[in-house]
Amino acid sequence: MYFTGVYTALATPFAMDGSVDFQKLEELVEFNIAGGVDGIVPVGTTGESPTLRPDEHLRVVKTVVDVAAGRCKIIAGTGANSTAEAVELTASAKEFGIDGTLQVTPYYNKPNRAGLIQHFTAVADLGVPVVLYNVPGRSAIEIPLEVVAELAQHEHVVSVKEAAGSVQRVTDIKNLCDIEVLSGDDSLALPMIKEGALGVISVASNIIPSEVVALVSAALAEDYGTAQALHAKYAQLFDDLFIDTNPIPVKAAMAMKGLLEETYRLPMCSMEEAKKEVLRATLESAGVL
Repeated sequence: MYFTGVYTALATPFAMDGSVDFQKLEELVEFNIAGGVDGIVPVGTTGESPTLRPDEHLRVVKTVVDVAAGRCKIIAGTGANSTAEAVELTASAKEFGIDGTLQVTPYYNKPNRAGLIQHFTAVADLGVPVVLYNVPGRSAIEIPLEVVAELAQHEHVVSVKEAAGSVQRVTDIKNLCDIEVLSGDDSLALPMIKEGALGVISVASNIIPSEVVALVSAALAEDYGTAQALHAKYAQLFDDLFIDTNPIPVKAAMAMKGLLEETYRLPMCSMEEAKKEVLRATLESAGVL
């Protein structure tokens, strides 16, 4: 197995002047490792990748790799809607010693099936283990099941992050090929693991890493009673972390917990106070604050 367990989709901390706060980034890596996560995914959707310059993007990846120092796996978010850019970012990140790359479906372009296969294959040919990222809500296009199955024949396409909100997709993928599957939604981690997923790329683990690790570890051990109890305890939190566009709520929650400054880059901005109060109440109810 390449990737199993909990991988934090790491939020990118910004200083009040809008620059990347690399000191805080190092602290977040340490916080997650202390929480027992199996890996960290820097500069994905939750890391606000669209607003980072290429030099910042790569410096964030290198910082995470250097601070982790082999204590957990690093799956770098190096996808793009330009194949050339995805290849260039991935090739550069490969030099840092990443364990894998998260490759989002090219967004906005809406490539056809042949284009999808050629895009992901170009990245996989670099030799870095690839996690396909199926997130139609962000990319406007789903990776068809038959495309997943064809790509799974490539020795370096090892996993798929399923963030389409469908547990059935896990079953369908496992029936078609042997590629590994990771849940892209905390709220679906338990049911997806029951259907054959090996873990989760988690937003919630930015604030409760050890709790998400406990849930996923129990589920993978088929201790569904324990897993279900933990799922029930944090189900509202999992939902409320998407009360606004990700990563706005999770960064708000992290700020409430004192993990970072609540700073975004436009077009992302803070959510309305009413939603913050809902989120704060949920955090308090779950014992996070």
